[in-house]
Amino acid sequence: MPAAKSSLVHPRFKREYRVTNWREYERGLRARGDVTVWFSRDAIANWLSKSTRGPGGPRIYSDLAIETSLTLRSVFGLPLRQTEGFVGSMLGLLGHDNLPVPDHTTLSRRAQSLDVTITSECFMTW
Repeated sequence: MPAAKSSLVHPRFKREYRVTNWREYERGLRARGDVTVWFSRDAIANWLSKSTRGPGGPRIYSDLAIETSLTLRSVFGLPLRQTEGFVGSMLGLLGHDNLPVPDHTTLSRRAQSLDVTITSECFMTW
């Protein structure tokens, strides 16, 4: 059995915190698990691409749909396949099951040509 690791802080300088307001503390712990995500009406209306943009097959998803998916990927630290599933579940929860979800290969390919910048407005309030 390995020895217990001692604290790196000397006991003389270690502070002891005691919770005095348990109701507020519990509410704060529950709020850590709250995730609120919504798509604006403009984002839903412009989810599908309206132009073909050059040679090759027509683009199904707008740049906004790809940027939204890649932003969610970056915020939650997801691989591309999990991002595909996450965006699909978010659209399903919002009642937009009729919208197609960009697959992981489309996200990978379009991420190379799309400049995604994450600003402070992209992050959710925790």
